[in-house]
Amino acid sequence: MTQRFTGKTVLITGGGSGIGRAAALAFAAEGAAVAVTGRRREPLEQTVQLIRDNGGQASAIAADVSSPADAERIVSATVDRHGGLHVAFNNAGILEAGSLADMDAAAWDRQLAVNLTGVFLTMKHEITHMRASGGGVIINTASNLGAHMRLPFLGAYAASKAAVSALTRAAAREYIADGIRINAISPGPIDTPMSLLPGETGADRDARLADALPAGRAGTVSEAAAAVLWLASPEAGFTVGHDLVIDGGATA
Repeated sequence: MTQRFTGKTVLITGGGSGIGRAAALAFAAEGAAVAVTGRRREPLEQTVQLIRDNGGQASAIAADVSSPADAERIVSATVDRHGGLHVAFNNAGILEAGSLADMDAAAWDRQLAVNLTGVFLTMKHEITHMRASGGGVIINTASNLGAHMRLPFLGAYAASKAAVSALTRAAAREYIADGIRINAISPGPIDTPMSLLPGETGADRDARLADALPAGRAGTVSEAAAAVLWLASPEAGFTVGHDLVIDGGATA
């Protein structure tokens, strides 16, 4: 295992499960101190314990990224606890499927608040710190169902994630001169509960994807995390404003 992130501090939103947890474990294994945040403390503490059991450094910050005050606190607490902020992975997200004609405004607002406004708010404070400290790396989680393809009954989710992709590119152009590299990942079906249709089991999903996806399977959280670590690493130093699609060929 390489140690590309020794001496670095990494902040991960949505770090209590799925891709966020996998990325937290991977960054810690490569030497980073990791702060994970999410709305529920218990899964965050589980992530922290997994990292500490393997000799790593980690802390949990229970917070809601859609809250302006919480977004500021997430960044300040990370810097206070770990002495800096070098990489931010803005990964928190929710999905509520439903017909647009039947969806109430509250469901629309919830998805945009977490998926898009949450990215804006955390980026705002991450960028402020990174500009003052000489630079850094930001990776945002968009989706292949945002700027790259569409499915019915996911209009609000697709709209929020397409906007994350656009926001990422705009911010990347704006802040690269300050030494801040900003990119996004756009996962397709990954082996997490979010990839399941209502009432579907993991086995049902796997059977569905075997026929529908060129790769014939869902991606793993480790595969998604590996892409995040590459974007954060020096090897991706010339990659700016990119939206890296990780979807087993669904949008090929």
